[in-house]
This record gives sequence, C-alpha cells and structure tokens, in this order.
Amino acid sequence: MGFFTERRTINLLVNSLAKWQVKFIFVFIALIIIITIFLFTQSLVKELIKREHDAAGLYAKLIEDFLDTVEKPTSSSDTDIFLFFLDEIQQTMINFPVIVTYENGEPYEPFENWTLNVDINSKMPINQQREIVLKTLNKMQGAYQPILVKDKDGKIISKIYFTHSALVDKLRFFPFIGLIIIGAFILIGYISFNSSRDNEQSKIWVGMAKEAAHQLGTPLSSLLAWLEIIKFSSDDPQAVTETASEMEKDIQRLNTIAIRFSKIGSTPDKELINISKLIDNVCNYYDKRLPHLGKKIEIIRSLDDRIFVEVNIDLFAWVIENLLKNAAEAIEEKTGQIYIFMRVIPNKKIFIFVKDTGKGMTQKLKRQLFTPGFTTKKRGWGLGLSLCKRIVEEYHDGKIYVKESIIGKGTTFAIEIPIKNLN
Repeated sequence: MGFFTERRTINLLVNSLAKWQVKFIFVFIALIIIITIFLFTQSLVKELIKREHDAAGLYAKLIEDFLDTVEKPTSSSDTDIFLFFLDEIQQTMINFPVIVTYENGEPYEPFENWTLNVDINSKMPINQQREIVLKTLNKMQGAYQPILVKDKDGKIISKIYFTHSALVDKLRFFPFIGLIIIGAFILIGYISFNSSRDNEQSKIWVGMAKEAAHQLGTPLSSLLAWLEIIKFSSDDPQAVTETASEMEKDIQRLNTIAIRFSKIGSTPDKELINISKLIDNVCNYYDKRLPHLGKKIEIIRSLDDRIFVEVNIDLFAWVIENLLKNAAEAIEEKTGQIYIFMRVIPNKKIFIFVKDTGKGMTQKLKRQLFTPGFTTKKRGWGLGLSLCKRIVEEYHDGKIYVKESIIGKGTTFAIEIPIKNLN
C-alpha cells in the first residue's frame, strides 16, 4: 500500500507541476512571439529607413546634376531627360516628405515645386504655405541630417531635408499593437476559462446531488419492496426472517454509500483481495434487486478466482455497481443480459469487461460519456462514470473506457487494473 500511496502523491505533485509548466510554457511562447515580432519589425524599419535615405540621396544627386545642367546648358534634350528622371524618381521612389532649401535652410519657392509629400495647397495664401513648410521643416531637422547638394567646386548650393514615411511609424508601433491584441486575447481567454470553470463546478455539484440520489435509490426502493413482502408474509416467520436479512443488507449498503462519498477526494486505503469474489458479491446483490426495476435481466459471470488485485474495496465495488446499473438502464426491453468477464495478462494486468444487450450509443455520446455533469437522463449518471474514471485511473492506476458500442446491440465497458500478485 505504501508504494501505491507514494505513487499517487507523486502523481498529484506531477499534475500540479504540469499545470504550472503549461502556464509557464504559454507565457514563454507569448514572450518569444512578441520579442520576435519586435526584432523583426525593427529590422524592417531600419531597412526601410535606409532605402528612403538612399532614395533621398539619389533625388539630391539628380537635383545637383540638374542645377549644373541649368547653369551650363548643352541642349534642351538633356534638360528634358533630367526632368523626366526627376519626375520618375519623385513618383516611384519618393513616398516620404521632402523639402529642398537653399544652403542657409530657407525653402525654395514656389513651395509646391520644391516639396514632396507635404500637405500644402498652391491655392492657399503664400504665408500659410510658408507656415506649413517651416513647421514640417522643423520636424525634419530634428529627425535626420540633411543631404547636401554641392556644385563642382564643393560649395553647398542646396540642402535636401526629409523624414521617414508614415509606414515606418506604423511598423514601429506594430509590436505594441500586437501586444495589446495578444493581451486582449489572453484576458478574454482567462475570463472565458473562469466562466467555464465556474459552470463546470456548478455542474459537478448538481451531478453530485443527482449521483447521491441515484446511489440511494436502489437500497431505498428495495427496502420499500421488502416492507411490502413482510406485510404479506406476516404469518410466515421464516419468510419474515429471510426478508429481514435482505433488509439488513440494504441498510448496510446505505452505510457503504455514505463511506464511499466520504472517501472521494482523499487517498483511500487499499487491500490485496480476490477481485473475482468482490465482483461476484456485487453481482449477487444486484441479482435480487434488478427485478425491482421491472425487468428480467440476467447477470452472466465468467470470472477467474485466482486473481488478486490491490484495490479499495468500497470504491472499486462502487465502480462495478455503477457499470452494472448503467448496463441495466441501457436495456430498454423487458428482458436482457449483462455479461461480466475477465481477461488476464499474467503478472501485468487484468481486463474486466461489462457488456450489456442494451440500446448502444453514438460516437458523440461516447466522447462525452466521462465528462462531469453530462447525462442523457432526467436523474442520475451526471457524475457516475466520471467518478468511476477517477476511482480507476487516479486511485488504482488503471484505465476505464468504452471498448465497443453498437446501436441496437449493446455496449461493452472495459477496466484495466495492474495485477499485484497471481496465485
């Protein structure tokens, strides 16, 4: 028992650590994404600024050549070619604000001919145009060094002021916008998760109440039936004694149910027992009580009494009872069979199968079957199978699942439990 208790403690610690690890991984991935986006965006910004600077330099070179041509004209065709290239550069490469000034920083006039991508209107009064140009020029002077236009003697004859395009600003702010979006998604996800968790907890409480009523239903209905039998057998002492004996079993069962619910959430003690005898005792109990459901259902056993497994008797019996009762309720006809049988892998594990001849279930129902609070009935089974899953997998290091289900032919549940010893 010490080994299994220690293993369960380790499993709980691992599960707890796993939750923190998952959270850490998500935060780490989010940070990596943000940092990657930021670095990549900054790289794009630098590349774009360099290209714009090169374009401004080419524009300055063309102006320099143009001014030199104007001073020493060779032919009108040369001037036309320079003007053509200047216009092409302006339209195809210059998509950022540019202002051409004299060597002293005074902007050329008319402003619309010596500015690019600056929001001015030639129809505006000249003083308003000048105010806009000077205001834009002041921003440019604080952004980048101007490109100097020189004559053949190296004298500065003009300056090209520029600043980056609006696209650069958008790219710079993109990581922060991405951070806001990611933060919003995380916040929405957190709120949704909390809402979903609260809803699930509500379902669990409702399911627990239904499951308690479901568990108490069989012994209570049996007790009522036994009382009716006593009334009709009051003149037969032997029948009364036998009925009283069965009533005592139902009262003991009520006590067992209370013990089972008290063990949920704690680490249960386990014993090395003959698993076939435990299953047979549960089947014997239901043999006499299934007729109270108004059906003639036969429980057919094929067990191996050599198998010993370390289990908690109360909780594992609860699993078998849940599967038997679930099988009985799945049989909608007045008659039917429940088969319970075993398959053993020596010194490794035991398979326990519970098969019914009921209505079967769809693939969608199979996927939801072990979800806490899920039920297709008006009462009961909101938590039955989810509790079975917890008992088998967390308390006994096993597995429980639907092995097979065929509509109209029945369902087979399977339980896998490690074998402690084989005699």
